[in-house]
Amino acid sequence: MAIIRNQPGPRMSQAVIHGDTIYLAGQVANDRSAGVAGQTEQILAKIDGLLAEAGSDKSKLLSANVWLSDIATFNQMNEIWDAWVVQGSTPARACVEAKLAVSDILVEIGIIAAR
Repeated sequence: MAIIRNQPGPRMSQAVIHGDTIYLAGQVANDRSAGVAGQTEQILAKIDGLLAEAGSDKSKLLSANVWLSDIATFNQMNEIWDAWVVQGSTPARACVEAKLAVSDILVEIGIIAAR
C-alpha cells in the first residue's frame, strides 16, 4: 500500500495518507497575535484545506488531539470547535494543557481522518 506525503518538508509532512487514513501534523496559527479563538479559527481553516487536498473533509474526522498553552482557555477554544465540527460526526478527542514549542502559540491541533 502506497504512502502519500502532502506538503513534505525537511522535518515533517503536513499530511500523510496511508490507505484510507489521513494523518495531519499538529497545526498552529500563522497569525500568532490572535487570541485563542482567533488561533483556533485559523487552525481549523488549515485543517479544512489539508483534508480537502487529501480528498476528505471534517465529516470524516476519526481522532483529534488539542493542546492548549493554558487550560483556562478551554471554553474559548471549544466555542470555535463546536461551531466547526459536524454534529453527529464528532471525533474521539483529547484536550490537554501543554508547554508548546513557541510562547505565542496558544493552540495546536492534530487530526486523524478517513478519506
